[in-house]
Amino acid sequence: MPECATVTGVNSNLSLTTALMLSTPALLWAANALVGRWIHEQVPPLTLNLLRWVLAFVILLPLAWRFLRPDGPIWPHWRRLAVLGLLSIGAYNTLQYMALHTSNAVNVTLVAGSMPVWTLLLGRLLHGQAISGRQWLGAVLSIGGVLLVLCRGQWSVLMQLRFVPGDAYVLLATLCWSLYSWMLARPSEPSELRGDWAGFLMAQILFGLVWSGLFTGAEWTLGSPQILWSGPVVAAVVFIAVGPAVLAYRFWGMGVQRAGPQIAAFFSNLSPLFAALLSTLLLGEAPQIFHLVAFVMIVGGIVVSSRK
Repeated sequence: MPECATVTGVNSNLSLTTALMLSTPALLWAANALVGRWIHEQVPPLTLNLLRWVLAFVILLPLAWRFLRPDGPIWPHWRRLAVLGLLSIGAYNTLQYMALHTSNAVNVTLVAGSMPVWTLLLGRLLHGQAISGRQWLGAVLSIGGVLLVLCRGQWSVLMQLRFVPGDAYVLLATLCWSLYSWMLARPSEPSELRGDWAGFLMAQILFGLVWSGLFTGAEWTLGSPQILWSGPVVAAVVFIAVGPAVLAYRFWGMGVQRAGPQIAAFFSNLSPLFAALLSTLLLGEAPQIFHLVAFVMIVGGIVVSSRK
């Protein structure tokens, strides 16, 4: 990855390239949600998370195996890398899967839509980053777009929502991802490691697999899960390893370093919109007017928040 730009305020030069970098993970993660729901009865959720990252590690191994040597740059920084692996690979996806067992998809998506707010607040509390009025306005527009997607243009649907204790899981997952993004923007690893995207991502996966392995072990110990292998299931696992894992994390890391975590967080709210559009297209339906309005609101939030 390139060296991180200094995060001292609002980025006023959000280029088209950076916007595409941050939009790509949102699209891939939306597809990941659809694929995950499609095979949830064939593969236990925490086991699926472990499988995707084991395969991602294997994919990156030919590109970055030298970093695993005893004298490699990973080991002096293992504590920080272990935290990065916990926040992203271990905790984030695990907490989302746990939330879906005790809550519903609408609640989970709604709570996750608050990520820009938590990212702004964490930046203020942990790094003294000022929060501008434009950023608050951008957060309101972005969350409003998410709400419009969830209620499908009928605001009365929101009145039927009931929050449950399980929603706290996705809130904690959102906080983990916000912390992870701030850590990416505040690097302390040597340039040898940071400058090689495959090596840096593989280092995170290496320690993240330890956490994911522990969580999966608990899943198999406390329950009686099973895996129903088939050609489509194998294809699905390969897809979520290559796309939502390797490529999405690659682009997210680059985007965060260019735009900063405050702006990047707004792009995460494109995921529910992309998921709704993909679901609509898969069902053979035409996009509705509320999809366009939601897109304008979310992108408007990004534009407003990224300007001084």
